Amino acid sequence: MAPPAARLLVLDAALKSARAGVIAGDRVLAAREGAPETGLADLLPLWAADCLAESGLAAAALDGIAVTIGPGSFTGLRASLALAQGIGVAAGVPVHGVTVGEAMAAILPGLGRPLWVVTTARRGRLFLERNGAASAVDEPDLPAPEGPIAIAGDRAADIAARLAAAGIDAVPTGIETCTIAGIAAALRQRLAAGLPPRAAAPLYVDPPEARLPAAGLRPPPRR
Repeated sequence: MAPPAARLLVLDAALKSARAGVIAGDRVLAAREGAPETGLADLLPLWAADCLAESGLAAAALDGIAVTIGPGSFTGLRASLALAQGIGVAAGVPVHGVTVGEAMAAILPGLGRPLWVVTTARRGRLFLERNGAASAVDEPDLPAPEGPIAIAGDRAADIAARLAAAGIDAVPTGIETCTIAGIAAALRQRLAAGLPPRAAAPLYVDPPEARLPAAGLRPPPRR
């Protein structure tokens, strides 16, 4: 289990932008960030290697790896989680999962109201993280909060405006995406609270789009 001042490799490709970094405690030693249209699976390992080299730490000297697990992009999550698991196995260090909502909440202490994290999903849908649970909803079906809320995520501003127009006390936080510091802080907070670390496995809230053919898979070819 990583100590509070842990040296962590942080990886995130859950949303539109991606990032890699090395952090010791609350000090970011090296970071890379961008929003590549293609080639993320090739770019993320280069970022991780660059950050480790810049920080002066070998992967085996890390106390752990923190990686976002979603909700978010299927492709991005596969790339970042596969990389995190590969480095973790090779270096013999633990890999911990952090949700997008946890990462944003960790840099928004003292809100005094519940936090909703609303981010863009596919086909006009929204990912919603609240009360420790994640779901995907069509935008018109976004539930009404029971009281005042704060909203983070890339859809925070327009969703807050829409709710406010309906007489609901909803304020945007200005936080639209994850940060290296927030991901690391979320892991530290979870461990400090005595909670078990999350598995580094994707948090999928939508059913898979791929379907088996109605007639089943074709039989293997005869030899």
